[in-house]
Amino acid sequence: MAELVYPPVIGIARTMFKALDLRFDIKGTENVPRRGGAVLVSNHIGYLDFVFCGLTARPAKRLVRFMAKDSVFRHKVSGPLMRAMKHIPVDRAAGMEAYKHALKALRSGEIIGVFPEATISPSFTLKNFKSGAARLAQEAGVPLLPMALWGTQRLWTKGHKRALGRHHFPITMRVGEPMEADPTEPSDTLTERLRGRVQELLEAAQRAYPVRPKGPDDTWWVPAHLGGTAPAPADALALDRRG
Repeated sequence: MAELVYPPVIGIARTMFKALDLRFDIKGTENVPRRGGAVLVSNHIGYLDFVFCGLTARPAKRLVRFMAKDSVFRHKVSGPLMRAMKHIPVDRAAGMEAYKHALKALRSGEIIGVFPEATISPSFTLKNFKSGAARLAQEAGVPLLPMALWGTQRLWTKGHKRALGRHHFPITMRVGEPMEADPTEPSDTLTERLRGRVQELLEAAQRAYPVRPKGPDDTWWVPAHLGGTAPAPADALALDRRG
């Protein structure tokens, strides 16, 4: 079927990024397969991450179908758009339906996007990964495609106001080589290997990031272990549990 909504939405996003004068540094797009299924896996630090992750597949002329919480699909504006772009709603209380939907899409040759931390990380460090991405890749017989992004938290993230003005923010993205998802490997072991690879890519993206905080009031977007004032992972976990 013709893609009547997704390409125009991408065009709108690119126009918005140009208006914001975002500075992109993207490496590894050649690792995105030009055909066949794959599970794209990324860290999650901002509300617009799915848009940026999707951009990495454009050189390969691929569209990524993201798994997202079902509340996004109930919104009167985002809901119709998400459904028209064939993204997959996830009911966290009953996730098997979404899993089956994603599995079918993978077997039909789609790229499925997953944020295995499940929610935005307030510490901007990697949380524990859920095993769903690994299990999907193993069952569908497709590779895992690890990636990491950095800088998107400065635009719009949990607990901070949107900064969608012309701030010239750099956005750094790194896509790693596909990982084989051997069905004989325990999914938990594969998940830990996947997390380790995303961690390597995240550190590479952070090292390549061209700017540092402008002053004491601009350190919130930098993790504590890198000298910033983002909450440490243990404190961020407590914030998550409080909602």
